[in-house]
Amino acid sequence: MRIGVIGGGAWGTALAQVAARGGQEVLLWAREPEVVESVNIRHRNDLFLSGVPLSPTIRATPNLGELNDTDALLVVAPAQHVRAVLSQLSVGATPLVLCAKGIEAGTKRLVGEVAAEVAPDAPLAVLSGPTFAHEVAAGKPTAVTLACEDEALRTRLSERLAGPAFRTYGSADVVGAEIGGAVKNVLAIACGVVEGAGLGLNARAALIARGFAEMTRFGMARGAQAETLTGLSGLGDLVLTCSSTNSRNFSLGLGLGHGRSAAELMADRKTVAEGAHTAPVLREAARDAGIDMPVTEAVNALLEGAPVAKVIEALLTRPLKEEAL
Repeated sequence: MRIGVIGGGAWGTALAQVAARGGQEVLLWAREPEVVESVNIRHRNDLFLSGVPLSPTIRATPNLGELNDTDALLVVAPAQHVRAVLSQLSVGATPLVLCAKGIEAGTKRLVGEVAAEVAPDAPLAVLSGPTFAHEVAAGKPTAVTLACEDEALRTRLSERLAGPAFRTYGSADVVGAEIGGAVKNVLAIACGVVEGAGLGLNARAALIARGFAEMTRFGMARGAQAETLTGLSGLGDLVLTCSSTNSRNFSLGLGLGHGRSAAELMADRKTVAEGAHTAPVLREAARDAGIDMPVTEAVNALLEGAPVAKVIEALLTRPLKEEAL
């Protein structure tokens, strides 16, 4: 199975490294000419994944059309750009493994729903879980969820991508795997704020627990299975991204907690903090469905410029209630 990877950022490059294990050829599409040059000549991605030597069987290309000839595509473009990128391809029945985490602005569709609309003949899978790109690319032990409704295809993809340090757990719950990855990005911003504002570890633990309740409420309303949300692509990914500055979303929240503005923080970044784009869409979708998501509301208020102290006070003075989802 010849793998193509759409997206030459840190995560796309790390997945190309996974797929190239054993000397298999992988085609990596990148928009940036310097990434193409760095990967093909020096076998590194100096712009997005510095310090990690890459397999020489990874070939980068600026020509998206070259990926039409691959046997499966890992879609690692940011969630808000998936529609535009897939619209430029003629994938036919080529399997798409969706690795972006987010909800499309405007339509409020999950990435899988966008892909199904743009490429209706392509079988879909979702790869999600607790992953930092540098660790994956360096071969450190990692476990992920690979969700696909087609059991035979799920097995083929798992066998193609799995390795001694990259373990795939199969699932048929595509929606659950997507929702876990999208919602945790928003919650990671909140945990970064807690750290930046110096609120302590008790507050972070409480926020993770109540944030997970929000994820579960939203996921179940959209048809996710509870066991998926408690697994690698839900709770596992949430714990990872809510506890480290290696998370772009946590780092964004950290800056907000220090009193910097979202606009200033986002302008500084060469990589995307998906949670900032997902947060307003998630809030709108939750409101439409009548789902109570106070942490998500708080993150949106912070992104829109509300003072940290005021937002925290509003969260802590909500009416008391029984602990439940």
